[in-house]
Amino acid sequence: MKIVTFIAGAILSTFAPLAANADTITSEKHTFTIDSVAQGLNHPWSLVFLPDGDMLVSERNGALKRVSSEGVMTNIEGLPENLVYRGQGGLLGLALAPDFELSKRLYIAYSEDGDFRKSGTAVSSAILNGNKLSHVTLLFSQKPKLAGGRHYGGRLLATDEHLFIALGDRGNRDKAQQNDSHIGTLIRLNLDGSVPADNPFVSDSNSFPEIYSYGHRNIQGMTLDNDGKTLWTHEHGPQGGDELNPITKGSNYGWPTITYGVNYGTGSKIGSGTEQAGMEQPVHYWVPSIAPSGMDMLSGAKFDQWKGDILLGSLKFGLLVRLDIENSRVMGEERLLDGNYGRIRDVVESPDGDIYLLTDSSNGEILRLSPKH
Repeated sequence: MKIVTFIAGAILSTFAPLAANADTITSEKHTFTIDSVAQGLNHPWSLVFLPDGDMLVSERNGALKRVSSEGVMTNIEGLPENLVYRGQGGLLGLALAPDFELSKRLYIAYSEDGDFRKSGTAVSSAILNGNKLSHVTLLFSQKPKLAGGRHYGGRLLATDEHLFIALGDRGNRDKAQQNDSHIGTLIRLNLDGSVPADNPFVSDSNSFPEIYSYGHRNIQGMTLDNDGKTLWTHEHGPQGGDELNPITKGSNYGWPTITYGVNYGTGSKIGSGTEQAGMEQPVHYWVPSIAPSGMDMLSGAKFDQWKGDILLGSLKFGLLVRLDIENSRVMGEERLLDGNYGRIRDVVESPDGDIYLLTDSSNGEILRLSPKH
């Protein structure tokens, strides 16, 4: 495939601005307004919509907030006790169980404390009753735990059958090619935390059976294609070489043996180059790096001209990036927002079709994009 390259606590209240104060932005295919739903979030990381229209938002410093459509925020109590806020770690990804309306079960990714200041990515399930979590159950714990505070991954995606957990290399790049650890891998579990019998390495005594794919540097975005089958991820490269990949079971995505990035500072080569037999090529990559973040493939419920396109945030440049997807190929890229709203951490299409963004700062916002017709 040809690569397309493009260089329970106190209640706090905030209120969305009047529509008259919303900014208007014209893109290639849509004109839309952008307004603030809520402010005052501390480095918000992940957003999911509840059936009643409220949102759950994780804050990296270890708080979970329920946010109403009017911007009223309430703390959720009962988070895992072994959660640690360290470096890029903290409270990370959220996902609702497919049967959430009945079960009230959600999945929470976070950095888990270990001995000697070591830590690793963990995932627990919990039951949400009002503004309190109960039945918190550890489903996954990264092995080994490592020192340092980099590259936890942390995105979650729950399908009708499986829970996918995106991980990073934790700054130990060579381990991403060694499947006797979870470092630099994408994990697939059953929804109850057990290992699927058809995972690619279940019969390999030298590999961890939870692993679905490997050779990843730091997966920061994950979405399911509108076909209901194709899983898309993107990951941060070093200096250059951020990648977008459709994931296939058991595949090796190359890090650090192959990459389109170079070492920080020196610009020196990493690994053996950009291609090697048995290792997957990205369908799209960025040089220079944009530091991609949360992403979503759009159903087009409101943004009908963007149906089937992927939207993702950029931390480095404060962009909203639209990728024109056709037959699992990137046909073009549009860059929006121009850094005017800060670092974009998450991108979510709401059930009614509006697009919601999280901005990554100590006074982070929830932004709402609505098309003008």
